[in-house]
Amino acid sequence: MGEFTINKEKVLQALSTVEEPDLKKDLVTLGMIQDIEIGVNQVRFTVVLTTPACPLKELIRRNCEAAIHEHLSPDVEVVIKLTANVTSTRQSGPVIPGVKNVIAISSGKGGVGKSTVTANLAMALHRSGASVGIIDADIFGPSIPVMFGAENMQPTITPKDGKNFINPIRQYGIKMISIGFLTPPDSAVVWRGPMASQALKQFFADTDWGDLDYLLIDLPPGTSDIHLTLVQTVPVTGAVIVTTPQKVALADAIKGLQMFRQPQINVPILGVIENMSWFTPEEMPDHQYHIFGKGGGQLLADKFDVPLLGQIPLVQGIREAGDEGRPAVMDMNPIVNDAFRDAAESLAQQVAIRNATKEKTQPVEIQA
Repeated sequence: MGEFTINKEKVLQALSTVEEPDLKKDLVTLGMIQDIEIGVNQVRFTVVLTTPACPLKELIRRNCEAAIHEHLSPDVEVVIKLTANVTSTRQSGPVIPGVKNVIAISSGKGGVGKSTVTANLAMALHRSGASVGIIDADIFGPSIPVMFGAENMQPTITPKDGKNFINPIRQYGIKMISIGFLTPPDSAVVWRGPMASQALKQFFADTDWGDLDYLLIDLPPGTSDIHLTLVQTVPVTGAVIVTTPQKVALADAIKGLQMFRQPQINVPILGVIENMSWFTPEEMPDHQYHIFGKGGGQLLADKFDVPLLGQIPLVQGIREAGDEGRPAVMDMNPIVNDAFRDAAESLAQQVAIRNATKEKTQPVEIQA
């Protein structure tokens, strides 16, 4: 077995037997195999994943190796490079042209830790290799500047094509914009709904976001003008619902979920994240105390046939990290890191499935 008995066509035939686990099509049909090189008793190629946060990357690698060994030779060396090109259904347009996926992070009520979840999902996605941004759409109660230790930062302005664009704040590798960067920290934003909606529109249209794989939108609680402005301004890839396990939170989370499912809005639900699922003392990592109930997020996911993306424990270090101005996944607590990494990988996985199986979301037109 040598370089003259293996060719690119045979390699492609072998790899055409490997199925992408989520998309249920083979890697060759999906165009995920690139840069095939044949050497003496060696095959090299690149597998282009749908996201760098793919939780099944090692399974795909093993299946590719097995296919080459089974269909070509058990003795050939297989060298696989894994890279990623995040998928998108968006078409480049005048608003956020370089952003591949807009993801709404929503909750029915306040106090469930939605901003904490948003900040840590962003960091976990960034650590996987994705380019990530955050829009803090909670105009009246912005939290993102505090959670990223950026309360005293102010964005700059750059002229571009005859128009002034806001340069988003960049902290820990995340691009972000918030009304908290534009107003004094101790002042209240006392605006009517149309003014808040106009601010959100400017965060999209007048900010130079550049190229991003994921732009997370940290929405205010409830269902409001801000939510409608979001879905009217840009096509939203999908929404994530954040809840805690207890019944009162689930009742409001259902309202938030159903808003996105209204026929005139029709934004796919990517899944549910249950926050504060249980209390785990850091000195007793194997103990779980279900302070706010148990299994509520799974019940919500099952009722509406959407995935449960993750369960985030109530750990003191998460609160401390947020107060100190850094997302908790930057610390070395394995309980926290594993929970947010798993949730981020599941989210990226659902975005890839959504982009491969559903039509692109259209901006909403709602008559006054």
